[in-house]
Amino acid sequence: MKSWILALCLTLTTAHAAPPPNLIFILSDDTGMGDLGCYGQKLIQTPNLDRMAAEGTRYLQAYAGTSVCAPSRSSLMTGLHMGHCPIRANRELKPEGQMPMPEETVTIAQILKQQGYATACMGKWGMGMFGSSGSPFNKGFDRFFGYNCQRHAHSYFPTYLWDNDQRLQLEGNDGKSVGKTYAQNLIQEQVLEWITGHKEQPFFLFYALTLPHGNFEIDDLGIYADKPWTKLQKTYAAMVTRMDHDVGQLLDTLRQLGLADHTLVMFAGDNGSSFDPKSEIGRHFDQTMGGQLRGFKRGMYEGALRQAALAWWPGTVPAQRVTAEPWAFWDFLPTVAELTGAALPAEVHTDGHSLVPFLKGGPAPKRDYFYWELHEGASIQAVRFDNWKAVRNGPSAKVELYDLSHDQGETTDVASQHPDLIAKATELLTTARTEDPNWPLRDKKPAKKK
Repeated sequence: MKSWILALCLTLTTAHAAPPPNLIFILSDDTGMGDLGCYGQKLIQTPNLDRMAAEGTRYLQAYAGTSVCAPSRSSLMTGLHMGHCPIRANRELKPEGQMPMPEETVTIAQILKQQGYATACMGKWGMGMFGSSGSPFNKGFDRFFGYNCQRHAHSYFPTYLWDNDQRLQLEGNDGKSVGKTYAQNLIQEQVLEWITGHKEQPFFLFYALTLPHGNFEIDDLGIYADKPWTKLQKTYAAMVTRMDHDVGQLLDTLRQLGLADHTLVMFAGDNGSSFDPKSEIGRHFDQTMGGQLRGFKRGMYEGALRQAALAWWPGTVPAQRVTAEPWAFWDFLPTVAELTGAALPAEVHTDGHSLVPFLKGGPAPKRDYFYWELHEGASIQAVRFDNWKAVRNGPSAKVELYDLSHDQGETTDVASQHPDLIAKATELLTTARTEDPNWPLRDKKPAKKK
């Protein structure tokens, strides 16, 4: 009798258990932390992202995988930091595409597909052309629309986009800056159509927006057309506001479909701004938020690695929360696994920690360190432990040390005052990484083979 009652209770508990949430990760290409109103931007309007922040949680210390596109995205997809990630730089392949993720590498989409999720990547992939081991279809995605190759994605008026693995020719476009069809219009249409078509089943959407990455092109300057600014300033502002509009439209669609309280939406930039803070754009729009962050894309300072990041899940993620506790892209995979009850295959290693309690209002997970590297010239590295941040701009360069608790702008190198911390940082810069023949530590970029 007791066994029968226990079985009934288990059945009722299972029947009433909440199904796993839908998951959307919106990754914006080259958005600077200071580009959004909710982070202090005064000249560019981002009302939808500001509302998303007000209705959810805004993160002040969210870190990208590294400071350029392909490896940062690979870190997000694999749950690996740059010491273990199979892609640690942008590596272009001819005639189109980038170095593919290896066949044995497992992504979030593959894990979720095994959990019965519909999966889609819209926007930009850049981790393997169709037919390669890194094709989105070999990495767990059912649907793809947009650009596979990063270089192809530089054009907002391309001659074609990829509809799954088939070329969709765009008549009237020259592949440069003139055309009838602004690519983002088609990508956004496909995003909303796909979400609507999968409202009855759990889904994962990786929405890899190309905005506001260069080339700097827009089909409508909108509210910025009459501003007394340069053409580049107007265009960049319009691109950020267009991105904001499309995120707002996505969130509105979730509300209209009754999916808002059953969908976790996360938004982040993929690396720091492509503009030097001293440049026309950097100065005009104050992308460093009053000089709070140093550096930009392709560096190891906070302005290159720390991202604008938001989480939105009405009723689950606390509204109007702002937190300075740190997390990183490689935490997303274990977070997804916990949210969906997915058991990670034995061969899947992750450097991340589940953010589920943190997302719901608790503390961030404790960890020993964060680690980054990049191989686009000299091999540069950085490691953060507690509030200490060490940067080495080449294997033969000195190790710099910054106290982020008092100096988040990394203005004062205190290495000479803390030899014990430099010893610890130096050890981590060695032990946090696995040697890989594709990514040797080097002091300068090798000459191209003739």
